[in-house]
Amino acid sequence: MKKAIVFTHNLLAENFAKTAHGLLRGTDRFKVLAVIDSAHGGLDAGDVLDGNPLGIPIFESVSEYYSDSNSKAEVCVVGVAFPGGILPTPCRKELISAMNHGMTIISGLHHYLSEDQEFQKIAKKNSVELVDIRKSRPVSDLHFWTGEILNVDTPIIAVLGTDCAVGKRTTARFILEACKTLGIKTELIFTGQTGWMQGYKHGFIFDATPNDFVSGELERVIMECVKNSKPELILVEGQSSLQNPSGPGGSEFILSGNATGIILVHPLGRKFFVDLEEFEYPIPELEDEVKLIESYGTKVIGIGLNEENASLEELREFQKITENNLNIPVILPLTDGVANFANYIKENILV
Repeated sequence: MKKAIVFTHNLLAENFAKTAHGLLRGTDRFKVLAVIDSAHGGLDAGDVLDGNPLGIPIFESVSEYYSDSNSKAEVCVVGVAFPGGILPTPCRKELISAMNHGMTIISGLHHYLSEDQEFQKIAKKNSVELVDIRKSRPVSDLHFWTGEILNVDTPIIAVLGTDCAVGKRTTARFILEACKTLGIKTELIFTGQTGWMQGYKHGFIFDATPNDFVSGELERVIMECVKNSKPELILVEGQSSLQNPSGPGGSEFILSGNATGIILVHPLGRKFFVDLEEFEYPIPELEDEVKLIESYGTKVIGIGLNEENASLEELREFQKITENNLNIPVILPLTDGVANFANYIKENILV
């Protein structure tokens, strides 16, 4: 595990920092020593994340980290996404400072830092690397869908959402941990840059893959997981949502990934799709999304409720009504944990 600091500019408390949030909740690839965030210096990163301290300090700058910390990092991870995937000019100085302190930069932005001429010169001068994990692999290494996955007997559960940034990856990680606690040999297929950073063994980066190859790459990593890890259960991290017009996704996980069942995460307190508020483009009603998913030929087996912008009273009322209507577990993953999902899977899927 590389010793790492995570750079979030001034956005640690925002959805834009979901990569940082994922790393703070757990990673097998990096040992996170600190967060660099100019808006939250002096605080504990866990307190900003969810009110639970982690013992990971926040510094306002890379220079402050090096002045005040005895433990020195090997890499600096860009832990925040920016609109359009472009690194804002004000962020450059902190990453340059990290390189000047001997740190490799790990980035999941669409803006490839390894192709930035200024960054190239500074990285070369300091003998560090610029690692862009969102770069597509060569077409010669990519795969088309073959149908081989239709012969897989291992149950495959995809964790989808009714919008972006609702907690699909976090919910999937919680389910992974809960299933392992029950003695179920479980693997999680990552499909985004944060999943790679968290160190899962199997996966690919969905939005760095040319569209023609998404289905085949999904099939490939699932088949590799079956062959090499021999799990009893496979979880697949979803991306975006079926009806989000800025990036509709989900059908690949259901059809090409041959999903046995779906766990769906829904932001009750969010009226419009994230970043599409100016168009007033509404998120579909939960039960309409369930019907759409089941029209693809699979079954929704659980609902997770994202808690942002909703009171606990509102969430509990919606939870009660939805459980009665759908007759499946409906939970608040951050508040309740996901034991009910794991138990449902063990009792109803692994039979």
